[in-house]
Amino acid sequence: MLDRTGSHAKWWQNTTVYQIYPRSFADSDGDGIGDLRGIISRLDYLEALGIGVVWLSPIFRSPMDDNGYDISDYQVIAPEFGTLEDFDTLVREAKARGIGIILDLVVNHTSDAHPWFLDARSSRTSRYRDFYVWRPPAPDGGCPTQLQSVFGGSAWTLDEAGEEYYLHQFSKRQPDLNWENPALRAEIYRMMNWWLDRGIAGFRMDVIDLIGKQVDRGITADGPQLHRLIQEMNRETFGRRDVLTVGEAWSATPSSALLYSGRDRNELSMVFQFEHVSQQWDEMRGKWKPKPFDLVALKRVLNRWQTALADDGWNSLFWGNHDLPRAVSQYGDDKGFRVESAKMLATVLHLMKGTPFVYQGEEIGMTNVPFTSIEQFRDIETLNMHRLHLEAGLASADFIRGANANGRDNARTPMQWSAAPHGGFTTGTPWIEANANHATINVEASLADETSIWSHYRKLVALRKSSPVVVLGRYRSYLAEHKSCLVYSRTLGAQRIIVVANFSPMLTTVDLPEEIRTEGESLISNYDPVLRLGKAISLKPFEAFAVLENKGRTV
Repeated sequence: MLDRTGSHAKWWQNTTVYQIYPRSFADSDGDGIGDLRGIISRLDYLEALGIGVVWLSPIFRSPMDDNGYDISDYQVIAPEFGTLEDFDTLVREAKARGIGIILDLVVNHTSDAHPWFLDARSSRTSRYRDFYVWRPPAPDGGCPTQLQSVFGGSAWTLDEAGEEYYLHQFSKRQPDLNWENPALRAEIYRMMNWWLDRGIAGFRMDVIDLIGKQVDRGITADGPQLHRLIQEMNRETFGRRDVLTVGEAWSATPSSALLYSGRDRNELSMVFQFEHVSQQWDEMRGKWKPKPFDLVALKRVLNRWQTALADDGWNSLFWGNHDLPRAVSQYGDDKGFRVESAKMLATVLHLMKGTPFVYQGEEIGMTNVPFTSIEQFRDIETLNMHRLHLEAGLASADFIRGANANGRDNARTPMQWSAAPHGGFTTGTPWIEANANHATINVEASLADETSIWSHYRKLVALRKSSPVVVLGRYRSYLAEHKSCLVYSRTLGAQRIIVVANFSPMLTTVDLPEEIRTEGESLISNYDPVLRLGKAISLKPFEAFAVLENKGRTV
């Protein structure tokens, strides 16, 4: 398969990635926590779906202050997840099914239980002291700066023994690493190569845009040395290997995305950007007070990114992940038209240019969980922000309403395998409650239904593998200001696909531009197959379809 420059497409451009949150995916030993052997037992399921890559959220040793994103040993598997032998078995068994495993690389910070930090705080003369970011107190004895943590409160914590503050942009148990130190970088690169040598298929890089921070200048993200650091990482580790690298970068813009992923930049395969996510949030209270859904604004973002990376770089395509609400609850209708809207969202995303990422449970239409009490939540961010919002005068019920809409625990409830207790996730007591709707929304029921959301996802995954126009076709959008419908085309040579989607629960009639009035073959649809696009078309609630045009036939 050739791209428009005549070069062969990369293997990760025509595959689909599946994200697993190990704690919540499949529990093999009944302790209520998912594990590696549980994942191994479900590889046939992922193979049947057509998945080519699995991204594992962190599986390393950790105090689990932030569910594994606080790592205390990068080369030891957390015992609740299994052993290194289990991991090697997972890589081997996955590879036998044509599936690569990528790991979550969390190197902006470690746990405060990491040996580096324990040694660093033991003495100002420790060889590891400069692995972290330390500053003396302000003249009044307080924090060095006013910088706030993402999880609420100051980003500085006083280490009383050393009489200095250390930086943590997240939990106080997640001290930031000092990437200006070449000795630190060498240790990280050594660790990365150790995992690559074990046969992994690459890395997803947690908040990679923060490693170039320069806090004395007030810069926490997208610092002036960021891309030099990523280029060095590329050169010292994965650059000489055929692997997938994805950088999580909340600060990324369409222009900076090319810095990360341009073909001659020697940095990453692609970045996760979140502009389509954050435009749904309130300017003051962020995700805890979501805005009403605005399709025109969403299209503006999607179109901007598709256009910016049309000729260079590469898009990552996703609706949800372990930090975000369930896709069908956020962008669709999880009550009246759950199946239809879930299929619509999948169609829109998977037929765009980029590599699609499916978050566990998305493929069966799992929904947000309606918790009613703060005691049901487990996420450190939610618990911290609940306390801070209540101190600021927000009613608890109002906060929980926002958390149920956008909190991270929505994505972390157990995978719903069957109608059995706890969704078949565990024979024990799960670490977080399963959504009660597992009785009807589960894998077992989905596999038995040829018209299920799961079946729709499998078709889309197969289309990406078999259709060069889906992988490499040029994107063009239409009807950008239409408040209910999203329409775009993908064109490669003589082939063109027209994608039409209704984001409304109402019957909607739309006039199509003359240039896409055509007829052809139905590639996929969530109602009846559509073969002909005339001037005016009537769309059922959340209807979506793709037509492969018969060239030369217009209506």
